[in-house]
Formats: sequence, structure tokens, C-alpha cells
Amino acid sequence: MVGIVAAVLFFVAFLINAADISTNDVFSSTNVMLLGLMCLALHMAGVGTGWARRR
Repeated sequence: MVGIVAAVLFFVAFLINAADISTNDVFSSTNVMLLGLMCLALHMAGVGTGWARRR
């Protein structure tokens, strides 16, 4: 699930960059890309990959 969020954030960052949309400093394409990288790192670490029952 976190991998899908990362893909969506990368797509939003691409649209902001490709359309040359001027945004404020908090919502820049670089910051959105860094959020996507954080979600991708969490996905690779195993966070949010699925439900697992522990016995």
C-alpha cells in the first residue's frame, strides 16, 4: 500500500514539474518527490506491505 502512495506522489511531483506550476515552498515538486522517496523506503523496509498474523 505504501508503494502505491509513493507512485502517486511521484506522479504528482512529475505533473508539478512538467506543467511548471508555481507553488509555495512547502508544496514544491522536490518536496513531493522526497515524500515519495520516504514512502518507497518504508515500502522496501516492509512497512505497509500487508496483513500478517503472528502466532
